[in-house]
Amino acid sequence: MSAEAGPTSPSRIFVDADACPNVIKDILFRAADRARVMVTLIANQWVRVPASPYLRALQVAGGLDAADDAIAERCAAGDLVVTADIPLAARALEKGALALNPRGELYTADTIAQRLSMRNFMDELRGAGIATGGPPALHARDRQAFANALDRWLAQRAR
Repeated sequence: MSAEAGPTSPSRIFVDADACPNVIKDILFRAADRARVMVTLIANQWVRVPASPYLRALQVAGGLDAADDAIAERCAAGDLVVTADIPLAARALEKGALALNPRGELYTADTIAQRLSMRNFMDELRGAGIATGGPPALHARDRQAFANALDRWLAQRAR
């Protein structure tokens, strides 16, 4: 089974791997083999994955949003996209995929517009030279929330 298969293929997971925390990748690696789901990590740099018929790494040419574009081109309805990138999550939702951030928050059609507005506002502040800080550290509760959301998606996929 190829991760490049069309929309009629079983649900797959695509990971925006450039900024995905290693602990989240490890959760995905274990889930891929356990649930026999294809997981493709896409990044601008090489990403090491364990040997498994369900894991694949794809390195794309550098450039602004190259990995995001590759994920958006490949995902389809029923797939899961793991990303903290709000515009990529919006693109995934438009294609009928689900989008989950590494903290376990499932983006929805109801929440994505508000998240895009907040992201754009923060970009404007940073553009004006205002320090906005980065995201807080990933905690054990975030890892657990991600694992729980992933398990729910995998259970729904199995039905």
